[in-house]
Amino acid sequence: MDLWLAVQALILGVIEGITEFLPISSTGHQIIVADLIDFSGERAMAFNIIIQLGAILAVVWEYRQKILEVVLGLQKQPEAQRFTANLLIAFFPALVLGVTFADFIHAFLFNPITVAAALVVGGVVMLWAEQRSHRISAESVDDMSWQQALKIGCAQCLAMIPGTSRSGATIIGGLLFGLSRKAATEFSFFLAMPTMVGAAVYSGYKYRDLFQPADLPVFAIGFVTSFVFAMIAVRALLRFIGNHSYAAFAWYRIVFGLLILATWQIGLIDWSTAQG
Repeated sequence: MDLWLAVQALILGVIEGITEFLPISSTGHQIIVADLIDFSGERAMAFNIIIQLGAILAVVWEYRQKILEVVLGLQKQPEAQRFTANLLIAFFPALVLGVTFADFIHAFLFNPITVAAALVVGGVVMLWAEQRSHRISAESVDDMSWQQALKIGCAQCLAMIPGTSRSGATIIGGLLFGLSRKAATEFSFFLAMPTMVGAAVYSGYKYRDLFQPADLPVFAIGFVTSFVFAMIAVRALLRFIGNHSYAAFAWYRIVFGLLILATWQIGLIDWSTAQG
């Protein structure tokens, strides 16, 4: 295996793991970093599917006890049944819109300029959401109503625009619709499971011809790196939100997005022709 290819896999695995569950857009960062290190083409599409599975496995492992409790309690426990129903309700809007518009979005919106604009707009919305007064009606994910789940599911659909951030859309949606900061964050993690696995299965089947045995070492590096760094990021985020708001992430988004737009405007980097 080429050394530079291994380094590229390592870099992108780290980026995916760190950014997937933070409200700063993993897809946006992948598009930008992949362009900077010249990692593109059919191999990149297959590789992205693999590293996303690594990230989602990390959150499954982190919440394995809760998942087991829900699975074992589905037949008899109303709490487990309500939680599962809310998860399915929240997942449904993204399922419908994703299948309908995935090709269009990938063809026309997967570029650094779209990412930069979405980062800035999303950051501004995040600041606004954090500054308004919060009326909490659900302290934990088990207290959510199906109406809240549906609204958060609709908010998640905004993340189909690269740079918006799936976790950012669901977390801010949760805050706006009455969830506590911890409940909004954890529900974002749980909602990522069916959403990301569904997207990976759909893309994996669609692009199944791109998976070649020769690429297994590259995929393995990306998968393991993504898993490890996603685990670190999830635990760090849960500790962080105990005493902080999401304002720091909002400002990061705004500064990063403006930096990309600035380098494009002055001609330092020709982002406009780059594709993810």
